[in-house]
Order: sequence, then C-alpha cells, then structure tokens
Amino acid sequence: VSLHNPDIKLESLKEDIKDFLKTSGWEKKLQNAVYSELNVFPSPCHPAAPPEHMKEPLAYMRKAQGSWEKRILKSLNSMSTELSIPLAQKRPVSEQKELLNKWNEMGTDEPDLSLFRPVYAPKDFLEVLMNLRNPNYENGEQPSFRNHLGLIQVPLKVKDIPELKEDFSELGLNIGQLGIDDSSQVPPEFFENEHVRVGQKVLVEQDSAAAQQYVRQGCPTALRADLWALILNISNQPEDILYYEQLKSNVIQHDLLVDSLIYKDVKLTASNDDYYFVFEDYLYQVLLCFSRDTSVLEHFTYSSATPPKSYIRGKLGMEEYAVFYPPNGVIPFHGFSMYVAPLCFLYHEPSKLYQIFREMYVRFFFRLHSISSHPSGIVSLCLLFETLLQTHLPQLFYHLREIGAQPLRISFKWMVRAFSGYLATDQLLLLWDRILGYNSLEILAVLAAAVFAFRAVNLMEVTSLAAAEAVLADLSTLKVMPLLQIFLFATVT
Repeated sequence: VSLHNPDIKLESLKEDIKDFLKTSGWEKKLQNAVYSELNVFPSPCHPAAPPEHMKEPLAYMRKAQGSWEKRILKSLNSMSTELSIPLAQKRPVSEQKELLNKWNEMGTDEPDLSLFRPVYAPKDFLEVLMNLRNPNYENGEQPSFRNHLGLIQVPLKVKDIPELKEDFSELGLNIGQLGIDDSSQVPPEFFENEHVRVGQKVLVEQDSAAAQQYVRQGCPTALRADLWALILNISNQPEDILYYEQLKSNVIQHDLLVDSLIYKDVKLTASNDDYYFVFEDYLYQVLLCFSRDTSVLEHFTYSSATPPKSYIRGKLGMEEYAVFYPPNGVIPFHGFSMYVAPLCFLYHEPSKLYQIFREMYVRFFFRLHSISSHPSGIVSLCLLFETLLQTHLPQLFYHLREIGAQPLRISFKWMVRAFSGYLATDQLLLLWDRILGYNSLEILAVLAAAVFAFRAVNLMEVTSLAAAEAVLADLSTLKVMPLLQIFLFATVT
C-alpha cells in the first residue's frame, strides 16, 4: 500500500521502508522474531562439519542416544503387542462425539489404565547416563578426570563457582531480587514498586531482549504471563488459535496408544499434587494436542534425539511406509505432564497455554531427557551438580557416597522435571523466571547443590540412602532465591 504513495521515491526507498517498519510496529516484531531464533538455534558449526554435528558433536553421545531411543521404542511396541492395542487408530464416530462433548472435563473419565505402565521413569534414564563412557578415555588414564567420584563418568567441561558467579551476576547479594524478603541493601517494597514500574515499561516497549534481561531479577506475579510470552515471542494470533483447533480435531478423530500414557501420567503425578490437581483437564488438552503437533519435529534439527518411526501395519521395514510416531516425535515418560502443570497458573486460555508450553519444550525441556554434551543438557547438569558438591562440600559428598547414597540418585528427579512438583509453585515460577532470563538450565544444577548445602548438617548424620532421601523428601518450604544467592555468592571459593 505504502509503495503506491506518490511521496515514495525510488532513490529513498530503503529509508522509507525503514521508516514504515518503525512507525507500523513491524520493526519490533522482526527484531523479536530474529532474537527468538538466535535464542533457540545453535551457533553455526564449522563449514566442513557433517550435518549430525548440528545435533551433537560427540559420536559416543549420538550413539548412546540412538540406543536409548531404540530401547524406548521397543518398550512402546511391546506394550502395543501385549495389550493388542494398535499404536494409532481412527475413533468410531460415536466415540468422537463423546470426546468432543467432554473435552473440557476429561478428568471425570476413569478408563482402566491398570495395564499401562510408563515407558520409562527418570531412574531408568539415570542408569543409562551412569553407564556413559568416552571410548577415547578408556585406556589412557586421565588423571584430572579420574578423581571425579560421582556417578557420571564422562569428561565434559562444566563451570566452576567463579564462572557461575560471573554468568549469574544479576543474582548477586547487592542486587535487588524478587523472591528475597529481607535484602539488607534495599527495602523490599521499594525495590518491588520500582521493579514493577520497569516491567510495565518493558511490556509497553514489546522488546523480547529487554524482557529477557528484566526477568533475571524475577517477575512480578501480575506481569509474569505477559513477560514470558514476550520472551518466547508468543502472541496468540487468530491463526495460532486455528492451528490449536486443528490439533484438537486430530485428537478427536484419532486414538493413539500414547494418549493412554499421557492419561496415566497425569493421574499418577499432577492429579495427586496439591497445587496442580485442579488443572487436570487443561493438562489432557495440552498434552494430547502436543502429541499430534508435527511442528515440534523441527526441534530435532538441533536436538541430539531423532524422532521415532513406526511402520504402517504389514509394511514393516519399508521406508516409504514409515511414519513418525507419535506425530510430534516425543514419547512421554513418567512425570512429563509436570512440564505443563506450572504454566496452568499463568495461562487460562488453552491455545495460549499450549503455545507457551510448546515453546518452553523446544527451547528447554527436551534437553532434560536426551543424551547430549550441551551445557544445558541433562548429562552436563548432572556433572555440574556432582562437581559443585565434590568441590565445595567434599565431606558431605564423601559421607553420602560411603553410605551408598550418591547425591545424584536423589537430585536427578528434581533436575529432570526442572523441580516441577517439588518446589512450591511461587518458588518454582521464580526459578523458571531465571531459566528464561539466562536462556540456560544450568541454574537447576546449582539449585540442586544449594539444597544439599542447606541440609548438610542433617545429611551428615544419615547412614543410608533411605534416610538421606527422607531428609530431602519435602522441598515445598524452601525459598529458592536465598538458597541460590548464599550458595553462589557466600560460598568461600
């Protein structure tokens, strides 16, 4: 339209387009879209590097991830065979109508799920990670690494406390934080009022990068939903709502075996949780739609994982009859629904809740259940956690190791779930603010180590794994920010 404007001259076209982008608000939208891509996609590899290096540069990690995937798929296929339930089938029309009618109250339905079992639980995954080895290190003694006494035996570089202090400098003791009640420097209400004012300004500006920087000091409760959506570049346009409706109609028309796994998982986890049981219906809606969403497949270009394939009945081994299964390429495991549950506090409109979860998953959560050397990957987080404990609480670390209570056996489930279901929700959201703010999951390992430091006195007295687990069974009273600050900035290094 603007180009037909007689004032527009060819010689000033470039400047005129720039001005138009500014005045129309499109400049901000483009900036946010580019910023979002930069946050998600890995930095470019060496031009000569083969394509699989984009997914994971270390061959032994790729191999381990590949065999883990085979194991999961085998478990799923054998469940399908044992129960004589196909992986996917069209629902009869009567069943479609029924599902459509009770879409908003699926939680009232009580199908018999006794025969279904989770494909795997976090502890099965931990066993696999404990057996990871770098074949190049097997014979040559690597003295620096051989003194790592934890369960993870692969040599990846993880940060030490000085590096973490630098990375998380906005958590410093002299910087105002939401989630700290008695910061000595600044009266909390003064900081909060000012912080809310700045947050409102960031929202008016609609700048993703500014929002990401802002949430490093925590989000005011009233602004969190909008700030997270701005960071994740989610705007819930009419076409997004339409896309969600299409996913919903896919759920209505086709019945997948993974639906029962999702159902069972919600029943075993969120439905028994004091904070989250009220969101049961939302969880079914989001997770069932998620399993059908083929746009999720895009994240496999930068994930070490590969989406599982299944063959149309009677066509086993014929590539042209292979389809991704489930359609999004992600097989849910025990506790998967807890990635969605905390978001239900913030978003009450299903299509927006759905988009936020999907974006959180393809940016962060997939790293917590795939084998890779990425600094935010679960292997690095485990190693970071063990290294922090071994370095800063050596007595505690040795004591627990001696009594057969390796700390990682306790903390692993917290990290795999990003602490969802373990912390009180307000504390969990403060933690997730920082995951978004720093675009990193490393803070999960730091928090896990800080929890052990906080309970160290009691843990020094236990004599078994069960007793250690009992000391750390309830994290719901913990305050996340003071724990992190004390561990990072008050630990003598």
